[in-house]
Amino acid sequence: MGSVKINKLEIENVKRVRAVKVELTAVGLTVIGGRNNQGKTSVLDAIAWALGGNRYRPSQPQREGSVIPPSLKVTLSNGIIVERKGKNGDLKVTDPSGKKAGQQLLDSFIEQLALDLPKFMNASGKEKAQTLLQIIGVGEQLAAMEKEEKTLYSERLTIGRIADQKEKYAKEQPYYSDAPSELVSASELIRQQQEILAENGENQRKRENVHRLEQESQRINEQMEILNRQVRDLLQRQEQVQKDLNTARMSAMDLQDRSTEELERNIADIEELNRKVRANLDREKAEDDAKEYRNQYQSLTAEIEKIRRQKMDLLKNADLPLPGLSVEDGELVYNDQKWDNMSGSDQMKVSTAIVRKLNPNCGFILLDKLEQMDLETMKEFNAWLEQEGLQAIATRVSTGDECSIIISDGYVEGEAPAEPEKAETPKWKAGEF
Repeated sequence: MGSVKINKLEIENVKRVRAVKVELTAVGLTVIGGRNNQGKTSVLDAIAWALGGNRYRPSQPQREGSVIPPSLKVTLSNGIIVERKGKNGDLKVTDPSGKKAGQQLLDSFIEQLALDLPKFMNASGKEKAQTLLQIIGVGEQLAAMEKEEKTLYSERLTIGRIADQKEKYAKEQPYYSDAPSELVSASELIRQQQEILAENGENQRKRENVHRLEQESQRINEQMEILNRQVRDLLQRQEQVQKDLNTARMSAMDLQDRSTEELERNIADIEELNRKVRANLDREKAEDDAKEYRNQYQSLTAEIEKIRRQKMDLLKNADLPLPGLSVEDGELVYNDQKWDNMSGSDQMKVSTAIVRKLNPNCGFILLDKLEQMDLETMKEFNAWLEQEGLQAIATRVSTGDECSIIISDGYVEGEAPAEPEKAETPKWKAGEF
């Protein structure tokens, strides 16, 4: 089935319409003009009711003052004729192939948003974006990516704050360049002191030994004078003692006592020293923590950028309905402009393209209140419709040349019969925009 458009409309006694019969151009913009309360919007409402079903049925479909029930007939480009007649607006769908048809057939090629485009245009930015993502088949995948991105962003935000706190704490800590890198143990200093004292004690014993030997030598010399008879024995003993004395003197000659003053001072200052060491260790730990959290922050940033690239690639490779159309941060973007920054023509293009993508078989849209669009913008939009082979039927409060037809008091202007309730509805063919 090709793209279906509306070829002909025949409407009687629907809302403000008395009798309108119109043949529409196949592509481009057909503007239904006229002053307020003349029946322009009633034409669009009638089309929506005829094709969309009872969900679009007006609350008071029959024209006020008319004794004849509403009558609708829409001839489509695929040959199907849709009629609604009688008090209840009973539906009749004539399929040229002879198949039995009804609303279900119409629903297969009539897109609901084509009958109610303002519903899409007035939706929130996120709702518009979700509609686009669903029709191109990447909504769930993109939602999962966005969820992961938000989780990583939140985690990165927390990590960044912790890193900032650690860096601030590190900078606030004092640092002592003269302090050792590790805590000093008092027991270790005492042990070193005891070793030195023991060594000094040994030195003292050696000195005392020298003194003792010197005294003994002196006594021997005195005894030698007194005890001549023991001279030989004493000389031998004296010789041995002299040898020992020489050895002892040689051993003690270069001995130097080591000072414990520095250790005693360190022991006395150990608490202050360890306070400085702890401060240095705290600062180093804070700097290490800050560096670690900063690395985690950078790692999370890389993951977030990776997900964002994947999102861009996903959308870049998706079958988008319009070149330059995308989704960024959950909003529609067309040619780098968000919805509220788009021109009226671009908003129409985006809306129409998305509606077409929702159901490619539907080749038309209905637009009410086109007076909000200036003539230049209308020309741009019309050119795009013709280029895309689409049909738009719009209303505009105007009687200017831009209008394809003008509705006045429920009729096509200049075509009203003398007795509209009885006369046959005239035929009118809309010119091109």
